[in-house]
Amino acid sequence: MRKPVMAGNWKMYKTPAETSSYFEKFRPRVEQSGHCEIVVCPPFTNLAAAVDSAMDTRIQIGAQNLCHAAKEGAYTGEVCANMIRACGCSHVIIGHSERRQYFGETDALVLQKTVAALESGLTPIVCVGERLEERETGATETVLIEQFEKGIAGLTAEQFAKIVIAYEPVWAIGTGKTATPQIAADTHRVIRQRTAEKYGPGSAASIRILYGGSVKPDNIKGLMAQPEIDGALVGGASLDPVSFASIVNF
Repeated sequence: MRKPVMAGNWKMYKTPAETSSYFEKFRPRVEQSGHCEIVVCPPFTNLAAAVDSAMDTRIQIGAQNLCHAAKEGAYTGEVCANMIRACGCSHVIIGHSERRQYFGETDALVLQKTVAALESGLTPIVCVGERLEERETGATETVLIEQFEKGIAGLTAEQFAKIVIAYEPVWAIGTGKTATPQIAADTHRVIRQRTAEKYGPGSAASIRILYGGSVKPDNIKGLMAQPEIDGALVGGASLDPVSFASIVNF
């Protein structure tokens, strides 16, 4: 059985002090939540506070982006996988739609960053998803397969076994719109089928695919009722410790 992953992406919110305050409220609400893996991804400046606050708990900390695929070098302002790992992180989000949209990240770069993260011992949460116009023109499956082929399929089977995939329909991120549980499950099925074709049925059965897109306490139960959905990548609702704990404890 695939163990669900509930990951919170704080995006560009909160200070270190606010991070510590958040965990004071969040920790007791999830201390018995052994049914899933819990990952909180704050901004880079809050990673140390988050790691300290999550010490000796089941909560894991991830970064929101791996800024550069190189191991080190003269790249002013960038952050590499080894640095993230050294902070005490276990996960990193890669290829989020906002990175693709605002910062021009390509599938090829997603693959490079994923490999770099794996080499540093991080678990990459690799994001894929279609824009509204792509869904409306019936191109969802084509887009997802292309993102898979160019951004994921270059991994070896051993590398692939160590990643998590997050399907995030871009039209549902921060809009209040949510893919119905059936739409999300159907899309996850496409990704799983392509996994089977590339890596075999065993890999398809074990890969965890999260849903991300306006996940809230009032829709998480319906989403998680779908066997194809293995957890959630939660945005705005993860900023509130009570709300995110409710999602974790679906």
